Amino acid sequence: MTDSKRPALPSLNALRAFDTTARTLNMSAAAERLHVTHGAVSRQIRQLEEQLGARLFERAGRGVSLTAQGLRLARTTGDVFDQLEQVCDQLRRESEGAPFVLSCSGSFLARWFIPRLDQLKRDCPELELHLTAAEESQPIRPGIDAALRFATPPWPEGQLVVDLAPERTGPVLRPDLLATDQPSLDWLLTQPLLETLSRPQAWPDWCRSMGLDGNRLGMSQSFEHLNYMLEAALVGLGVAIAPEYLVEEDLRTGRLVAPWGFTDTRARLGLWLPDREISPRARQLADWLQAALSR
Repeated sequence: MTDSKRPALPSLNALRAFDTTARTLNMSAAAERLHVTHGAVSRQIRQLEEQLGARLFERAGRGVSLTAQGLRLARTTGDVFDQLEQVCDQLRRESEGAPFVLSCSGSFLARWFIPRLDQLKRDCPELELHLTAAEESQPIRPGIDAALRFATPPWPEGQLVVDLAPERTGPVLRPDLLATDQPSLDWLLTQPLLETLSRPQAWPDWCRSMGLDGNRLGMSQSFEHLNYMLEAALVGLGVAIAPEYLVEEDLRTGRLVAPWGFTDTRARLGLWLPDREISPRARQLADWLQAALSR
């Protein structure tokens, strides 16, 4: 079967002119971005409207506004051109030998990834990696090849995510705060509890998983970042609720203990990719991460 009956797409230049105008809502600004004249942008959009048989813009003061049909098209062209720019940038950087740029939260970077960098270099010596810290809620910005994130499925439509491992959380504290090696859950709820503002449901969710009444929770201190909360636990300010991966080194060295263990949450740790296909370097990193997380 051939595609001979498929209607021809409008020219890329016309779609680019439309997309840039839809982003700026000003033809003069669009022309400046595209390094062409105002008249060239106007002609491209007029030809596009004639080909589609739909009005895409309306006059709005000194600028323009999108019609309903224009808004539908803009949603698609915005995604498509963003993806094209990301893929072209990645291919260009790969050809130039640029490092693979991985984004993750500062707490995961400091407490899980950096202690394993030497192992990654031994296992994958040809994979040159550049790590950068970013909030998990931020979009993947240009120049980032992948992002490590804890998130709850389903993933956003069209987003490529390599599922790596479940998130497991549990209470942790300094061992010298324990009166006994097997403290009760009732004892736990009498202690000062530490939380992060980014994860206000962490304690209530853990209590539900353990069959505890969340109304008995009494927070002692909230912190903006998870890393700050864990530092507070390390100096003995109370009991923190934390993902298991972020306290593995502290548990191994005995700086923290987890008497009640860890339970699965609904979240998953995933490698989020800006492309619709996984590149060879991203696949190599994903395979290494899955192996390292299961150790």
